[in-house]
Amino acid sequence: MSGSADDVLLTAGSWLASGRAVAIATVIETWGSAPRPVGSHLVIDADGNFEGSVSGGCVEGDVVAEAADVIASGQPRMVEFGVADETAWRSGLSCGGSIRIFIDPVT
Repeated sequence: MSGSADDVLLTAGSWLASGRAVAIATVIETWGSAPRPVGSHLVIDADGNFEGSVSGGCVEGDVVAEAADVIASGQPRMVEFGVADETAWRSGLSCGGSIRIFIDPVT
């Protein structure tokens, strides 16, 4: 789902209030044909539920997996996907471009 940034942040607040462990992924840099602009958000809980979008479906699965580790460790992480490495084919950015996403646990 690709609701507005406000909707995603409201979801994060609601999930936190209900006791769910949460991380927020934010697009911080793009190049080429990345489908979501800088500042786009994805909120993820420890069970893999998510709201929002950082790539229009290209890398959400990988970001959710990375977020599980971020939630478990409590340590933020920067991830990057692009045509210059093996993630291009695994994660669906084979059309070109790159995307850098910061994943931050929220407490």
